[in-house]
Amino acid sequence: MTLLSLQTRATLKDLLHLAWPVVLARIGIMTMGLTDAIVVGNWSGLELAYSSLAMTPTMIVVTTAVGLLMGVQVMTARFIGEGRRNEVGAVLRRGVSYSLWLGLGSMVALILLGPWALRSLGLADGLAEGASPVLIVLALSMPGYLVSVAAQLFLEAMHRPRAGMWAMWIANGVNLALNLLLVPDVLGLGFDGAVAAAWATLFARTSLAVFLIVYIVRMPEARALGVFNRPRRDRPAERDQRKIGYGAGSSYFIEVGAFGAMTFIAGQLGAIETAAWTIVLNVSAIVFMVPMGLSAATAVLVGQAYGARDGRGVMRAGLVGVGVVAALTLAVALLLWPTASWVASAYNRDPALLAVVVPALVLATLFFVADGIQVVSASANRAAGDVWWPTIMHFAAYSLIMMPLGWWLAHEIGVNGLVWAVIIASLVSSVLLTGRFVRVAGRVASGQSRVAS
Repeated sequence: MTLLSLQTRATLKDLLHLAWPVVLARIGIMTMGLTDAIVVGNWSGLELAYSSLAMTPTMIVVTTAVGLLMGVQVMTARFIGEGRRNEVGAVLRRGVSYSLWLGLGSMVALILLGPWALRSLGLADGLAEGASPVLIVLALSMPGYLVSVAAQLFLEAMHRPRAGMWAMWIANGVNLALNLLLVPDVLGLGFDGAVAAAWATLFARTSLAVFLIVYIVRMPEARALGVFNRPRRDRPAERDQRKIGYGAGSSYFIEVGAFGAMTFIAGQLGAIETAAWTIVLNVSAIVFMVPMGLSAATAVLVGQAYGARDGRGVMRAGLVGVGVVAALTLAVALLLWPTASWVASAYNRDPALLAVVVPALVLATLFFVADGIQVVSASANRAAGDVWWPTIMHFAAYSLIMMPLGWWLAHEIGVNGLVWAVIIASLVSSVLLTGRFVRVAGRVASGQSRVAS
């Protein structure tokens, strides 16, 4: 395969056409939380603490649930590749039903257990009591938000990512407008601050779900796709859809949990180190939305080729995705490297904090490429039928290597030690997952096996 081949250029064109709206949609997810933080933070520092504490458990649940729903995207792409467009509605209906159960279950769990967990963390006086009502309101948004995720993944697999992108940014506009009205209680409703921002998020997320579902059912081809038909039982497809979600959800949970542990390690070092690590993590999370969008686009193309039994197409789509994410993350790293002090100053101008965060942020640019490659390779593997090995490799890299290495290095050299642990773990993960994908795609291409696990 060469970069100048006609097929490779066609794959690259398809990838970029699909990826840019997905990337913007993923950035929109980050922007909604950032909007809440900025508006609430300008209203009250204490209310910002309430909002941050309430958001942490909900984000763990949301991230894991998004992974559990990845089967919607992969199976839709496979059905299209297999020429079964009339059956993709069944994938959507299963996904929406699954998302509702996940949303309702997580909502109940957060309402019943969330306040108790906050009180059990030994937080400073009043923080758990202030954060608990915010957490309850955010929990109410779970069913609608997860339905919107299922619908968005379906549209991306159908090569209609712009609908999800526009819906996400319209929802961000709604969220911003409501924040500006509700947080200072301009309307005199009797509540303000973090709880008001949570209500704004609830309304924006629910509106996003309604918009996407209405858009799907109003598509001219909706009936032909089987959207309105009660799906017939297809146990192999149902099992594969759940299996892909279990694998992706487990990986997401492992990564979120591991990085949460790194934040706890930073907390052992001191307030300045914790703030510095938080800034590094926030900047890295924003950058990570680029690989996340590319991983979704890559999974769609790999899934279609896999469904069409095009082994060479599977290999080509995966490696093009890896090449593109490597180039883009390298460009971002080279851009951030000389501007790290300016970016850090946008968060805080305390000289003592900047002295810690700037070198850590410069160092963090070293893991951008590897981190991007590993998430694209993991998605490509799952789209090619390899579900559990990516999860095992994520566990090895982030739980067995990054966390203990981060603890040791952090206590030796501070925040930079945490960053070095991420660099090493990302390198290990990217090498393992890319190597695994080449092997899996080679098996598909040779026709030795359709399932690589």
